[in-house]
Amino acid sequence: MTSPDLLESIDKAAAAGKLTSGSPTNLKAWLSRDCLSSFRPRITEFIKAERWPELDAMFWTAIPFGTGGRRGPMGEMGPATINDRTIAESAHGMAVYLRSTGCTTGGSVVIAHDTRNNSAKFAAIAATTFAAHGLKVFLFNGHRATPALSFAVRKLQCSIGVMISASHNPPADNGFKAYWSNGGQVIAPHDKGIIREVERAEQIPEADFQQCLQNQSIVLIGEDIDSAYVHEVVQLSESTNRTLNAVFTPLHGVGETSVYAVIQQAGFQNVQIFEPHRAADGNFPNVPGHLPNPENLQVFDPVIQWIHTTGNPAELILASDPDADRLGVMARDAQGTFHSLSGNQIGALITDYLFRKRKASGRFSPQDYVVETLVTTPLTKAVAAHHGGRCFSELLVGFKYIAQTIEENGAKHFVFGTEESIGFLAGDYCRDKDAAVCALYILELAGELKEQGRTLMDQLDELYKTCGYYCEGQKSIYCEGPTGKAKIDGLMHTLRQQPPKAFGNMQISEVADYQTGVRIDVQSAQPLPPITQPRGDLLIYHSDPTQPVRVQIAGRPSGTEPKIKFYFFCQADVSNGDLTSAKLAGDTAIRDAQKALATWAESQLSKN
Repeated sequence: MTSPDLLESIDKAAAAGKLTSGSPTNLKAWLSRDCLSSFRPRITEFIKAERWPELDAMFWTAIPFGTGGRRGPMGEMGPATINDRTIAESAHGMAVYLRSTGCTTGGSVVIAHDTRNNSAKFAAIAATTFAAHGLKVFLFNGHRATPALSFAVRKLQCSIGVMISASHNPPADNGFKAYWSNGGQVIAPHDKGIIREVERAEQIPEADFQQCLQNQSIVLIGEDIDSAYVHEVVQLSESTNRTLNAVFTPLHGVGETSVYAVIQQAGFQNVQIFEPHRAADGNFPNVPGHLPNPENLQVFDPVIQWIHTTGNPAELILASDPDADRLGVMARDAQGTFHSLSGNQIGALITDYLFRKRKASGRFSPQDYVVETLVTTPLTKAVAAHHGGRCFSELLVGFKYIAQTIEENGAKHFVFGTEESIGFLAGDYCRDKDAAVCALYILELAGELKEQGRTLMDQLDELYKTCGYYCEGQKSIYCEGPTGKAKIDGLMHTLRQQPPKAFGNMQISEVADYQTGVRIDVQSAQPLPPITQPRGDLLIYHSDPTQPVRVQIAGRPSGTEPKIKFYFFCQADVSNGDLTSAKLAGDTAIRDAQKALATWAESQLSKN
């Protein structure tokens, strides 16, 4: 029984504004439920000490499954943090849901983890939970890459898979990525079914880890799967060129086990690993700001400084995030300056490279296709059309939808999958993005261009001259803390119900709401033909499509971080080969739209 004094203290704290709306209910539940009785002493201690900010942070919500699974700050307890209980609940929910799908007995799961703090412990908790449910558990014997987990699900023909990782999040975070039998992250109805079982979780069956190893309900795996994975990626090579000088940084993550292993196996002798970022360390000590996200260009600064100091001849810098499913790229120009390539640019370059290779070898078919999401550059689609191929681009955000498209259309004609957040995939060996295959292709492409006296930036300009100038940008509006979700919901409601008619110089002609399927002519407020598929919390604003410079803005709440993420796209016609003028017009339009939207969002938030 819970002490009435504790309940009264919680109510008083809430009345005084020391707890946000969700915390009292969640706190009382964790105090009263028998299955959570082990946490009562510690919660009681916090309440008596009036540690309300800490309690609020741990109990204000329940971490949901988003586009990348379940991810958030680690904590001692509470549904709003990643902890022993929430990890066990996640594994329990997957196991119970799996049983409801027809796998009533047996079944198997493979589990991997990255280098983050507590990742190995959480992987062991997930393993014993699955074993207690009667599943055969294959557990990697050390940290591995997310794509290696996806590969292992398919290779071992497992029912499900789990990756313990928070991808590129700060050191304080961790997460639980859920995979289905095809090696792709779970999608509807599985995602909703799993979280439903997580929410119902009471007593969770337990098993002893060492006993599970002895009776082989948990089996450690490693080198055999590693070798098979690396072989499959290297087999996708499209060139014998291995001349390029480059530096690779795993940012203290798992990239050496996958990206660097593939690079070495493929025969690139002139690619060095950046030693200060080599050690597996969940605190990411030598990464600027301890933020191991290759989209954050500061992570490249120590590498660039080292290259210039040592006189290293590297023409490329490659950086994988902690679970090595994404790859950032910087390329050196003829003057020796390094330039970042966005995920959109990398994806378009590799798409063009792979189509050209297919044509040169006689393997091309008009059925060949690439896949991208709704917030990835239209340049990829234009490149595919230029080569006579297909592009599936009406996909919601999340690489799991690219995996689903491959499943639906078959891998025979699948060329490449790409998303703006530096996620890429080729081949049929896994169903999640993989930094290793991207590294293989970008090294080959840059090497071939070098032999021609050209760079990746030169090749991009050729694509622009052929397909038009495309440029992109992003702006994230953060609303952190317990009140953040309400602010995000309010902004999305306003954008949906009262769409602005302009963002600065960008006059909006149409807004497409992928949640409701409604399309509206903004200027006349008249409905347009509805959207049939897909459906999700995404809004896309379009400028006048008849103008020589056309802008789109897509906005969606993040599934893994407390923010609304806005994506800006601009296409400018290249008249008479004048790429310079097209770049100026496009870049100016993007900057103006970003600035105007930020001003609008700030004014909206100030009203709350």
